[in-house]
Amino acid sequence: MAFDNLSEKLQNVFKNLRSKGRLTEDDVKSALKEVKMALLEADVNFKVVKQFIKTVQERAIGQDVMNGLNPGQMVIKIVNEEMVALMGSETTEIALKPGNEVTVIMMAGLQGAGKTTTTAKIAGKLKQKGKKPLLAACDVYRPAAIDQLKINGEKQGVEVFSMGDKNTPVNIAKAAVEHALKNSFQVVIIDTAGRLHIDEGMMEELEAIKAAVDVSQTILVVDSMTGQDAVNVASTFDSKIGVDGVVLTKLDGDTRGGAALSIRAVTGKPILYVGMGEKLSDLEQFYPDRMASRILGMGDVLTMIEKAQEAIDEEEARKLEQKMKKAEFDFEDYLSSMSQMKKMGGLSSILSMMPGMGQMKMPEFDEGEAEKGMKRTESIIYSMTIEERRNPSLLNPSRKRRIANGAGVDIAEVNRLVKQFEQAKKMMKQLPGMMGGPGKRGRRGGFKLPF
Repeated sequence: MAFDNLSEKLQNVFKNLRSKGRLTEDDVKSALKEVKMALLEADVNFKVVKQFIKTVQERAIGQDVMNGLNPGQMVIKIVNEEMVALMGSETTEIALKPGNEVTVIMMAGLQGAGKTTTTAKIAGKLKQKGKKPLLAACDVYRPAAIDQLKINGEKQGVEVFSMGDKNTPVNIAKAAVEHALKNSFQVVIIDTAGRLHIDEGMMEELEAIKAAVDVSQTILVVDSMTGQDAVNVASTFDSKIGVDGVVLTKLDGDTRGGAALSIRAVTGKPILYVGMGEKLSDLEQFYPDRMASRILGMGDVLTMIEKAQEAIDEEEARKLEQKMKKAEFDFEDYLSSMSQMKKMGGLSSILSMMPGMGQMKMPEFDEGEAEKGMKRTESIIYSMTIEERRNPSLLNPSRKRRIANGAGVDIAEVNRLVKQFEQAKKMMKQLPGMMGGPGKRGRRGGFKLPF
């Protein structure tokens, strides 16, 4: 994730604070000096960092903190609260018009920021909320931009309005709104053209679209990998055409992430969503408190739960629960659970949201190797026949050799997987009995099994 380096440095600072029984004023100032350096290295705006450190220091060296039972934890709490405030405190939704009124959203941004893909992602989010969106293809300059929007719109199950690349963006926008009014669409999302850099022609075109149709929301898409440039771009767009909200893309990449901590403070505009990958589902609502938790290594369990609810089919989960109770699950179920994990963003995404796990450097656990191992496991299972997947007891040595050849792995890996699978089944059989039976509370502590 974008904040890996920042998160690691902040957690080291906090570890030192926690280890001290009492804190002096010098301890706090020394710790905040390290926090300041970490934020600047993460490309957070200098003025923002200066004000942030000043506010935290004023609160942290107050009597209540310094004389408290655990001043180290109080300082961490203050850093967390001020970081949330820095990013906007409250979650901001895209403002939609009430009832059947058509909301027109204009997407803007530089070329390469991921604007067209983000436009389709937002349409998908609105559709999930029960809205009927229409995508308007107004980028008539970039080769294949219209086709890209059509392909993504089709994947999202959202209609795309296009008049080709021979009409002006203003005429296409006007026609799209008329089409929406006649066909009961509730939202029109206009995908405008990007440029390699900000120029007058771009701004004039956006102003002309705003003058021709009643744009309710102007959403700017910026590339978080550009750091402070992203903040400068947001400031310029806002001063020229007015911006209502920002979407930060590529926050999953190897970037310093300073834009997320600076944009709200510098521009006053809220971050609406963050792009966490290239898939159309990889767009997350921006929650300042959850993002602060991730940065400070406290995890983001709520987002993980929401992703799980979206990814996991309830009926399928119930069936798997019954199979696990009876220890009857098979390799088909194994594949299904791996598929659900992928929908949640994969192992790395899940780990990044678990408290304390995002930055843990465990020598025995290599995240990249774990992902590769999962892919090899999938290859092995896909090399089995459906009959073998559903009845693993059929797997004799000759079948295992055939599977190993099909998956391109050593037979030892197939044996290892089958052995682990059998051990898991044995454990499932033993656990309910040990804990007082399936679904029953144990005698001590009121613990209830999740299956």
